[in-house]
Amino acid sequence: MSSAEWKSSPRAFRTSGFELLDPRVKIEEETLPTYTPEKYYPVRQGEIFNERYQTLAKVGYGVTSTVWLARDLCESTYVILKIYVSGQGREHELNVYTHIDCIETDHPGKKFVRKLFDHFYVDKCGLRHLCLVHQPLGVNTSDFLRLRNGRRVTLESMKSIIRQLLGALDFLHSVAGLIHTDIQLNNLLLPTPSPAALSAFEEQELHRPAPRKILGDRTIYTTSHLPAGDGLPLLSDLGEARFGDEDHSESIMPDYYRAPEVILKSNWDYKVDIWSVAMVAWDLVSPNTIIEGKVIDGIFDDGAHIAELVALLGPPPPEFLKKMDMSWVFWDESGNWKNLVPLPDRMFEKLVVNIQGEDVEGLLGWLRRALQWDPADRPTALELLMDPWLMKGLKLRKRPEDKPHDD
Repeated sequence: MSSAEWKSSPRAFRTSGFELLDPRVKIEEETLPTYTPEKYYPVRQGEIFNERYQTLAKVGYGVTSTVWLARDLCESTYVILKIYVSGQGREHELNVYTHIDCIETDHPGKKFVRKLFDHFYVDKCGLRHLCLVHQPLGVNTSDFLRLRNGRRVTLESMKSIIRQLLGALDFLHSVAGLIHTDIQLNNLLLPTPSPAALSAFEEQELHRPAPRKILGDRTIYTTSHLPAGDGLPLLSDLGEARFGDEDHSESIMPDYYRAPEVILKSNWDYKVDIWSVAMVAWDLVSPNTIIEGKVIDGIFDDGAHIAELVALLGPPPPEFLKKMDMSWVFWDESGNWKNLVPLPDRMFEKLVVNIQGEDVEGLLGWLRRALQWDPADRPTALELLMDPWLMKGLKLRKRPEDKPHDD
């Protein structure tokens, strides 16, 4: 596509006047334990990809990619570019989106899952990088809460967020046959900011560029935070999604969010997402984490994690222990706790003191319904969505559902 077909002209970015960081100090993706510079595409601010997408600002990074806000010069709109590191097996997320796009459905939950607009490949130094073009969404919910100085949302606001999340999950589970496996605050993104807000963000990058460090063959940019869109967060990042018609026992989920069957290295299914939803709901309303966690030599301690779950949920049912490959480590043949790790004094009733809203007891009942030891005892996404406590008050509202920041 020639530049004559562009609806908007590329922007010229400053080559000086920005803060230069000490090149000896690791930042951003460099701090990740698996970081290999050669595998990351050395994106430059203002670079044009696929003859149409101009990068404006880095807005995220991870072990598999860097993420950039870009302008689609052909449509004169904003998009997000997820530029994967090189290597085998990087097409998984693309395959998941291709599967979703082929589904014709009127299920309302589909529109609550982030959309993929396009994809392409870019080659550099003999290495190939997959680039996904996503709809531009706002700040993630974790950053949103940080911008509020850690102030959590009310129970009513949380209910609105979780209802939408469960709608998205019901689509993924019952229609698309997909398990997300990575539901967390970082993967719930607020809706697309207004065009005016994105334009202001672009101008800021032009006139007050983000700090960066310049190395011999690449520049490492610091992340700029996108503005918050108006409304409820959408579910994003399907890079770790799995197809539900296959057997799974691999390690998934962030350490803190892991379901018991994952900690105990056994088979798992759709119900790991139900566990994650309950954990996310708690993190939205409480400044106190459910799991304190203990890290030894950089590794999350499974024994301490399981001990906390026993303290919070009570002992697991014998049927569950019989199905778990690693249960013998912590329980004897009669299902008694071996006390390899002392049980902490940890109770939900002591953790709810800072939650804002009415009917905290109703919240605890809903959480306990989802946080069942045995996945078979957990409700489906639709069953959890239709829970009387979660639905309470919905029909009585005379205005749109609460936004995350309407407290």
